[in-house]
This record gives sequence, structure tokens and C-alpha cells, in this order.
Amino acid sequence: MQAVTFQAPHEVALVEKPDPQVTHPADAVVRIEATGVCGSDLHIYHGRVQIEPGFTIGHEYVGTVLDAGDAVTAVAVGDRVLGTFQVACGTCFFCRRGWFHKCDSSRTFGHGATLGDLQGTQAELALVPQANLALRRIPEGLSDDVALFAGDVAGTGYHATIGAGMRAGDTVAVLGLGPVGLCAVQAAVVGGAATVIAVVSVDQRLEMAKAFGAAAVHLTEQDPRAEVKRLTGGRGVDLAVEAVGDPRALESAIRLTRKCGTLSIVGVYAERVEVHMGLAWIKALHVVMGHANVIGHLDSVLALLASGRLDPSPLVTHHMPLADAPEAYALYDRREALKIVLNP
Repeated sequence: MQAVTFQAPHEVALVEKPDPQVTHPADAVVRIEATGVCGSDLHIYHGRVQIEPGFTIGHEYVGTVLDAGDAVTAVAVGDRVLGTFQVACGTCFFCRRGWFHKCDSSRTFGHGATLGDLQGTQAELALVPQANLALRRIPEGLSDDVALFAGDVAGTGYHATIGAGMRAGDTVAVLGLGPVGLCAVQAAVVGGAATVIAVVSVDQRLEMAKAFGAAAVHLTEQDPRAEVKRLTGGRGVDLAVEAVGDPRALESAIRLTRKCGTLSIVGVYAERVEVHMGLAWIKALHVVMGHANVIGHLDSVLALLASGRLDPSPLVTHHMPLADAPEAYALYDRREALKIVLNP
């Protein structure tokens, strides 16, 4: 099979690799029909998250089950399926409490030995361990483009808002309007937020957030703190979502959140950062951070996608063949694409 591999910072290559095989009763092999390029893939591309040269990257996928072990009962050969970005055992201390994202045996697709040595999904075929948890049949009529979001980006947006304890009537600020931030805007609206304030410096993304029902605030042409005060009676937002992974955005989110409010951090951090921690402390903020519990949210997110209440399809700006992956990564790195879907 052909697979997209990391070679060096700013260099990926399509190479020939052996077809994966079922080796455990809980495994499945999926023929990939669509796979996404994600913002977290860029951290690998930049060398910020280090993996081994030659490792297959990617973690978003939909396709058809080609083979499955005897213990796989949730899906069957021939099923059209979507998958989550990581797999979990389902039986450890954390899984039994529903914290699948912190499974003791968690493995993340396409992130090298550090995160479980699980080859990625930007390939013609992918091995999916623990398939009963990681895979779902795609509802009839749901497109590949939309289903692709359930296993990572839409699930992360849901986790950042509803999963972080957002309540109907809350005021929410979302900082950063990449695919995750825009999905967080949609999830907050669907979850009953009274006001969603979208903050970024890219006009096109602000317009998309407005189309989803948000109040748009330009990061540099307006004063986000002043706008938030105006829209909240001076209190600050009930929930601030930091979807950037930058300490400047994190500190801004702290400043925008009201006393005893919630700060939800889904931006990726791989290094030490410095923020004004005293502000978070004096405000008594509740802080939620880390990987999204996408497996835990999967059925809720998939139901919302199937109903059309969540619709991330406007986020897909490019479809490209798998063979053009190096060009796709360069395009994404230049911020000339919002979401790229690769088709083997």
C-alpha cells in the first residue's frame, strides 16, 4: 500500500509499505477512502512533535472494513465506518470511568512511538486495534467529509464546550478559528449558549463563525476584552475555549473569563509556556485541558452530525489525492486551506 510518511521537518513523502494484517482478535483493517490533514499534523510537520522518520502520519479517517478479528462485533467486513484518532482498551481504571482519552494503553494514530507506535491513517489501508471502541458505522446519507470530523475535530469542539460543562444560557468565547475552534462555535450554539463570541484575526474565518451564529470579534482591529465586557455586562464569559495552542491566546482567554468561570484548553502544547497564573488563581477559574475524550463523546457527536445540527462541511476547502500529500501539507502550512481531505 501507499502511505504518507514523515521524513524530516517540512518534508513528508508517499512511500510503499506492507499491507497491515489483523494480528489480534480485536483488530480491524480499514480501506481508507478519506483522511484529513489536521492542525496537530502540522506540529509533526514542523518538528514540534517529534516522531521517527518513515512513520506513517495522519489520524482522521473513514473507509470500509476489509478484515476483522473474531472479537470485533460492533462492525463487520463491508461496513462503511469512521474511526477515532486514538484507541483505548475499554477495561483499565480510566476507561471504566469513561475517561477513554487517558486510557493506560491509549495509542494515537500517526504520532510515533511516544504515543503508542500506531501507524497513521494517511494511507490506503490502516490497522485499527480495539475496533469495537474506535470504529462506528456511518449513518446512511452522511457524507465522508462530514463523517470524517466525528473522530477528532467535531469531537474536540464538543469536548471543549459541552464536555467542559457548558450550560444552556452561558456566554462562550472561542479563541482561534481553525477547524477545532469553528466546531467549538457550532457545538456551543447547538448546546444552547446564549452568546458565542468568536475571536481571530482572519476575516474569512470570522465570517464563517458569524454564519454559524457567533458574534465576531477581530483580534487586532478590535479590543476583545472591551467587546467581551460589553456583551457580558462587564463580567466576562462563562466559558473561554483556547483552540490555538499559543501562550498569548491562553493569557487572553484567562483575561476574558469571568470569576469562577471555566477555561477550556484544547490547543496543543508540547513545551513550557509562561502566562499570568495569578489571574487564573485570583479569579478561581475552573481549568479543563488536554486531549479530547472523543471516544466518550463519539455517539453524541455522530447523532448531531447525522441530524444536521452539527454541520462541519463548510470547513472542507480542498480535496486532493493522497499522492499530492506533500503539496497538501505545504498548502496547509501556508494557511491557504482550512481543511484538506485526502482521497487515496
